[in-house]
Amino acid sequence: MVIVASGSKQRLGGLAVISVAMVWMLRRVLSSRAARRSLAQSAKSPVLLCSTDADGITLLTMNDPKKYNAWTRTMMEALREKFLWAAGDAATKVVILTGTDPYYCAGVDLSSSLELAYPWVLRDKLYEDNRALFGMFLDFPKPMIAAINGPSIGASVTTATLCDAIVASEKATFSTPFARLGLPPEGCSSQHFPKLLGEATAQRMLGPEGWVPTAAQADEVGLVTKCVPHESLVPEAKALAKSWIDEGDIESKLLLFLMSRPRTHTGETNTEMLRGVNDRESRALADAFLSVPFLSAQARYLGKKGKTGPAMFFRTLVVTRPVWSLML
Repeated sequence: MVIVASGSKQRLGGLAVISVAMVWMLRRVLSSRAARRSLAQSAKSPVLLCSTDADGITLLTMNDPKKYNAWTRTMMEALREKFLWAAGDAATKVVILTGTDPYYCAGVDLSSSLELAYPWVLRDKLYEDNRALFGMFLDFPKPMIAAINGPSIGASVTTATLCDAIVASEKATFSTPFARLGLPPEGCSSQHFPKLLGEATAQRMLGPEGWVPTAAQADEVGLVTKCVPHESLVPEAKALAKSWIDEGDIESKLLLFLMSRPRTHTGETNTEMLRGVNDRESRALADAFLSVPFLSAQARYLGKKGKTGPAMFFRTLVVTRPVWSLML
């Protein structure tokens, strides 16, 4: 509990109103731009393409190349809808997730999901959204392959390791710039990466070095299942999926199938343990998203990109944090 004198309380209240108003105006600008971009995108094509072949292999293609297939709110809603559909679709035996070139996915677009809210409400929403995102992959009941067609950043890397296999194009790269952004690891990577890659390699990717392996390097260290020529990516992923299907009747022996074939995200761990890791990481990540190091890093990055409006938004959050942090 914070106790302040009446005059101080009034001053804090006035500052809070001013800071919230500034954030609101900036958010309105960002929302307006996002809405225009969303309308332009919807007029062209869906952000997520879906097709199922005769073998029961469902191909999901993230299709927003102008945004590098980033996980905007629209993309996340589309993924959630198709994951739920594929989980219950009797014809779908294996799912392949890929992207429209040149990127696989630029990670989560935080600005598209931010809404004006009390700080503690925003923190709780960030926690729930993060946990749900990685939970979609952890709890998906059918085999899934990540077919990485190009650069993959942040959550799109960590969620790929929660699939059953990663088939990487020779053009793929894997970036987890959490330390540079002032963020803790997410997507179970704090526990899963050391088990998957070894402590030293995991630290290279997750720590200050921010190592970004190529597809060939990722293959060498065990991050991906196989590296293939770019034009062969989807055919190779489908061939792997078909080999799994040919092993037996997945529909009637799904649990046995998943237990008997090693999964990328299980290894020396298990799904239930990773759910606990996901919960802890999601809480830490939600707190970090409202921290000065992250907000400052975002302001610097956007400023360098010439995005003055969004950069000002994050600078305003940094300046006013002493006020709104009292509401956390």
